[in-house]
Amino acid sequence: MEIGNKMIKLNWKFRIVSAISTGLLFVGIMCLMDYFLDGEFQSMNSYLFQGIFFGIFMGIGFPYVTQKFGTKFNSKIGKNIKPELTQDENIEIEGPANLFRGIEGVGGKLFLTNKKVAFKSHKINIQKGQTDIPYENISEIIKRKTAKLIDNGIRIITNDGNEFDFVVNEREKWVES
Repeated sequence: MEIGNKMIKLNWKFRIVSAISTGLLFVGIMCLMDYFLDGEFQSMNSYLFQGIFFGIFMGIGFPYVTQKFGTKFNSKIGKNIKPELTQDENIEIEGPANLFRGIEGVGGKLFLTNKKVAFKSHKINIQKGQTDIPYENISEIIKRKTAKLIDNGIRIITNDGNEFDFVVNEREKWVES
C-alpha cells in the first residue's frame, strides 16, 4: 500500500488574489525600506510597475512553474529512494516525508516495515542517510502540528527519550499503522 501525494490545484480566483496581495505586500516592503534606508521614495509609477511585475510573477508565474515541473522533479527523486533492509524485512507502507534533524527539514521517504520505521533522505539534502527506529524501541507516537498550524506532523518518542519529528501526507494512515 503506498500513500501518494495529493496535488492541490489552484483556481484562477486564488491566483489573482495571491498576485494582488503579493504585489501590494512587495510595494509596502519596498516603501518601508526606501524610507528607513535613505529617506527618499521612488516615483509612484516605479512602485506600481514593480508591484504589478512582482505580483504577476509570484502570484501566477511561480505557482505555474512549480506545478508544471515540480511534480516531475519530485517523482523522479522519490522513485530512487530505497531503504536498506534485512533479508527477512518487507515494506508495508511508504510515502514522502520530512524528518527534522536539528533545524533542517530533511526530505525523503518514510517506510513502515514489518520490523521498523525507516526514513531515507533523498540526495538533495545537507544531511543524508537512513534513520531506523525499531518498533520495540518506540515508547510513544504523538500527532503534532507543523509550525503549530498544520495537522501533518508525527513525533516518535523512543524508550531512551529521543524524539523524531516527521511531516507526512495523510497522517491518520501513518498513525493507525
